[in-house]
Amino acid sequence: MPKDWREWRRFQALRLKQHDWYQRDIAEALGVTEVSVSHWLTHARSGGLSALLSRPIPGRPAELSPSQQRMIPEFLWHGAEAYGFRGSLWTCGRVAKVIEEEFGVTYDKSQVSRLLKRLGWTPQTPIGRASQRDEQAIELWRRTTWPRLFHEAKTEHRTLVFVDEAGFYLLPSVVKTYAPLARTPVLRARLTRDHLSVMGGMTPRGRVYTLARQESLNGSHSVEFLVHLMRVATQRLLVIWDGSPIHRRTLVREFVSATHGKVRLEALPGYAPDLNPWDEGGWNHLKNVEMRNLVCRDLEQLHQEFHLAIARLRQKVWLIHSFFAQAGLELETT
Repeated sequence: MPKDWREWRRFQALRLKQHDWYQRDIAEALGVTEVSVSHWLTHARSGGLSALLSRPIPGRPAELSPSQQRMIPEFLWHGAEAYGFRGSLWTCGRVAKVIEEEFGVTYDKSQVSRLLKRLGWTPQTPIGRASQRDEQAIELWRRTTWPRLFHEAKTEHRTLVFVDEAGFYLLPSVVKTYAPLARTPVLRARLTRDHLSVMGGMTPRGRVYTLARQESLNGSHSVEFLVHLMRVATQRLLVIWDGSPIHRRTLVREFVSATHGKVRLEALPGYAPDLNPWDEGGWNHLKNVEMRNLVCRDLEQLHQEFHLAIARLRQKVWLIHSFFAQAGLELETT
């Protein structure tokens, strides 16, 4: 049984020749040149039927080791904007740039497509949870690591801050509203992907801090936000965030080292954004409650409306505490 259409075509040429077809007619029937038919028949006469079999084409060995390849999904899970791209969309070209940035290895887009397929990544509508989650490790972090960090922050006199990033777009967050029967309201908004990139900090005491920029966030913004927290919160910080590339930049590590222990960083488990009270709590409330159905004419107005929404959220300490509860993080009575 031929393995592919090319192999089938070669065997078909031999069969037709055995039925006394002219090579010219065989080439026309199979859509090839007479030279190709001649080569196939010559190979069959000298090497037998095995000479017509398809053979794997040798190529370069994989540049990435198996362990490096397994790290790729963790990088991609942080989103395309974490690597400076506009919009949360992964393409083979963008993934190739991430591989080059993280490992210094250049891949063609076609190679990336095959690599992602082997890793179990396919084009699809985004989901809220990754199949690579280690549910036991995540639950262990809730029950064991979180209480320990909470206690250590108190004994070391540090302000414990959960940090996360989100994008706020000019396109409104559409939610249901009352309107006259058969007269559906219309939100007329300009179709654009322009957005604010926001880094937020949230504490168990109900404090909220933010940094908003009209550009994609990077490692410099991470340092800027840490400096901001040290100025407005406390000089001693225990920052809990995910493994986003903008948190792992060299300048971030150098800054933290230069604080001589004043800033301590802790990483959340992989694929566990729901452990952060921002993920399904803070960001969801800002987008779908405080700023629901809001149409802004430009980024400046969006920036202003965002800060007004943050100001309203800061007045609701009980609500901020509920975000921690929603993430499964128990707060001790203070």
